[in-house]
Amino acid sequence: MFASCSDPAALNGLAWLMCYLTSGKHLLFYASFGTVILLLVVTAPLALLFGFGGALAARSRITPLRWFGRIYTAMVRGVSDIVFFLFVPIAMDQGLEWLRSRVFCDPSVPVRQGNEFVVCAAAKLPLATAPQWVHQAYGLSLAVAAFAVVFGAFAANVLHGAMTAVPRAQLETAEAYGMTDRQIARRILIPQMWTFALPGLSNLWMILIKATPLLFLLGVEDIVYWARELGGSKISTYAYPHPDWRLWYFLAILAFYLALTWLSQRVFDRLTTRFSRGQATAAGEALRYQVAP
Repeated sequence: MFASCSDPAALNGLAWLMCYLTSGKHLLFYASFGTVILLLVVTAPLALLFGFGGALAARSRITPLRWFGRIYTAMVRGVSDIVFFLFVPIAMDQGLEWLRSRVFCDPSVPVRQGNEFVVCAAAKLPLATAPQWVHQAYGLSLAVAAFAVVFGAFAANVLHGAMTAVPRAQLETAEAYGMTDRQIARRILIPQMWTFALPGLSNLWMILIKATPLLFLLGVEDIVYWARELGGSKISTYAYPHPDWRLWYFLAILAFYLALTWLSQRVFDRLTTRFSRGQATAAGEALRYQVAP
């Protein structure tokens, strides 16, 4: 990165370490922390959206829709997460490539050739000529879809339980005032359910944070990938030879995840306090006693 680092063999001590920590691969390692944050920021609202859809479908009066909501949550929760993390990206990738093959390839050539899935070069996603960042962005998009489907099912179960926990008497009172189902959901059910849903959603968020190292299974160059790549022993043929330093790299990752979970817990504590005000729950009662003279 710096002109003084042009000849690593001539460096030693602190100068060698500074040049080593600012090398091109280390900059990619630092950027991979941003990849994890980006995954969390994008996946969380998508998973919550999937969860809302699944929870509302499970409560629907339309039988097929109710079955769909319950089957979605039961199926995803009953199958190993890693299976879905691998199945969803592969299924989406092959589905998109199949659609493109109908447009850009000879339709008479089957894409299934024995056990192989083969499409012409023009139908590949991304194209072989695409820059590396496009490949990374495409892999991250598939990862986001997989995480959203899996954690959306867990969120649906949490939200469905929270909706059920809202006192039925309040919903019946709203019905007696002539509110429609949509008005009841928007004005009574959804605002009141958050105080019941937050504990489960906070646990789900923590699990999502801990699941991000699975990105390396999808070919995304995340922090685990770079920790293994940079921390492994390097012989003299490398610019910066060193013994096995993986322990120190994984300690840095450990500190990162601990800091992230600690910060997340503080945020959820504040949200719990905010949504508990005025609610007929143990947390709401505790807040009332605090402000009582």
